[in-house]
Amino acid sequence: MFAILLAIGIGAIFAGQTAINAQLRKFVISPLLASMISFAVGVIFLTITLLSSGSSLGIPIDLFLNQPIYIWLGGIGGAIAITTNILLFPKLGSVQTAILPILGMTLMSMLIDHYGWFNSIQYSFGWNRIFGLLLVLLGVFLATAIRSKKNDQISLLTNKENMLKQWIWRIVGILAGMLLAIQIAINGQLGKVLHSASHAALVSFFVGTITLIIIVGLMDRSYTNIKEPFKHSAPWWIWIGGILGGSYVLINVFLVNQIGNGQTVVLVLFGQITGSLLVEQFGLFNSIKNRMEPLQIIGLMVMIAGVFLIRIF
Repeated sequence: MFAILLAIGIGAIFAGQTAINAQLRKFVISPLLASMISFAVGVIFLTITLLSSGSSLGIPIDLFLNQPIYIWLGGIGGAIAITTNILLFPKLGSVQTAILPILGMTLMSMLIDHYGWFNSIQYSFGWNRIFGLLLVLLGVFLATAIRSKKNDQISLLTNKENMLKQWIWRIVGILAGMLLAIQIAINGQLGKVLHSASHAALVSFFVGTITLIIIVGLMDRSYTNIKEPFKHSAPWWIWIGGILGGSYVLINVFLVNQIGNGQTVVLVLFGQITGSLLVEQFGLFNSIKNRMEPLQIIGLMVMIAGVFLIRIF
């Protein structure tokens, strides 16, 4: 029971990471800089956690020479996905920012499983997986369609333009989820190579941080906005997005060993969607408040059922 509650709880807590990072972006302006800060905090948190457990941070040099280059680059996908979520949050709200990447993750993870990409174990498509995918698609439609319908107060032309932009952002959200699925598969292999999921998580966060430091230098050409939250007395919690991300990775590792991968995925996603509902319903972390409709809640439950079919059977 403790493991089940922990899985749901960490999923719900992780749903707040995007809302927190979105608020951080308001102070530092750049979504890239906000992502960089989140990843850097995650690196510090994971480093302290590993050192506290008595583990070494070192990696044998021969592993860099003997392993394929992609195995070290999972953090790049994570950096892009987190930055995308920061961009999506003010455009689509908490719930859609949570469920659209889940759709992308589901689609890509099915392809990875089917073809055995990244040296993963092959699981061919079965009727249960196909039916589960259809349920996920139906759930996403129910959860997002009603929100689109509520934009009818504006002129027809403006409404069409807004709807087009919304669907572009939704597609971006799905692609971000696909990148996350690739990152998970790569990090899974890295964990096997390093014989430590915690070390794999630290490598992923470190690579993501370096990637974002370089991109911020090239695109924003300045890191000075890091001090803006201090100048404007920002709430303390805007700095903890990286801690939530690091905790999410570590607790997932613990849960997989306790209750298995399939149950962990389903329970954590259930918690994540529940958390996103609470964020949007009550406007937590200074986000925009949107009252949930019954049809949206039904859609989310249908989506969870679809993920259950895909991951458990």
